[in-house]
Amino acid sequence: MSYFISLVIGLGVGLLYGALDFRSPAPPAIALVGLLGMLSGEQLWPMGRQLVAGWIS
Repeated sequence: MSYFISLVIGLGVGLLYGALDFRSPAPPAIALVGLLGMLSGEQLWPMGRQLVAGWIS
């Protein structure tokens, strides 16, 4: 369900940008690289916590 909600919100923002004749703030390739960085950071955070917890105990 969260994928569907994300898609609907993304389409809504895209339609709003198109209706206002407003360019997206970042080219699609740069936006995708930024999203990849966000997803990687989200996955690295728990791994880093486990690593530090292993060092401490």
